[in-house]
Amino acid sequence: MTHDHWETCTIDISRLYSVHVIVREALSFDLTTLFARSAPIEISPLLLVGLLVAAALLSIPRASWRYFGLFTTLVHELGHAFAGVLTGRVVHGIRIRRDHSGDAVSSGRGTTSSVISGVLGYPAPAIVGAAQLWSVFNGYTAIALFVGGVILVVTLLVIRNLFGAVVVIVSAAVSAALWFSATPTVQSYALLVIGIALLVGSVRGLATVIGVHVRHRAQLAASDAYLLYRSTKVPSVVWLALFTVIIAASIAFAVSSYLAR
Repeated sequence: MTHDHWETCTIDISRLYSVHVIVREALSFDLTTLFARSAPIEISPLLLVGLLVAAALLSIPRASWRYFGLFTTLVHELGHAFAGVLTGRVVHGIRIRRDHSGDAVSSGRGTTSSVISGVLGYPAPAIVGAAQLWSVFNGYTAIALFVGGVILVVTLLVIRNLFGAVVVIVSAAVSAALWFSATPTVQSYALLVIGIALLVGSVRGLATVIGVHVRHRAQLAASDAYLLYRSTKVPSVVWLALFTVIIAASIAFAVSSYLAR
């Protein structure tokens, strides 16, 4: 065997050894460590103010709301879809549009499942936001990120328009970037900001739908409260009040989770 052949053989053996080490480390890695409960992060009053400001900048100015509002709409429609699945309905598709409108189409028997699905749209961002805050305050940030990422990936199966698919893919990419690249502390801060922003977004959505009933009645066909009235004959104001109660309860739960740390 020539000298060149010996070099090739040595290089190949080195590569095989490297691959062996990588595979061994991958097989020996305990995936449960990624889901283990971690120590909740310390949040000083000053840090809390900073997180609130960051969430406000994400969810209040028109420039940032133009983009974050799309994610809030996605969560709204997922609320309809998730409630539908839990009550035995079949979800046929979800659409998200540039103007922050959307729809989740499902079918099923009985009025009850339709009502529950219809109710859980506007409160969904507040419920998800409060759940994210609770997860961070109790050391379950990694689990919350993983569950959110899985839901977003599964959502791609029922998205029925290209723009909606882009919104879902971008949201999933952000979740994946936080999961794989960010430190636990950065993950916690990010989820707190997004969670608070979702709470704000839910209040914005509620104010918008109330405005439709008070000032823009020509747009009633887009209101979940009006659609619930059409299917149940229960006045829209009752459904608006129910949305308000659930959103307020979610905010109260988020605040109590912070105070109970």
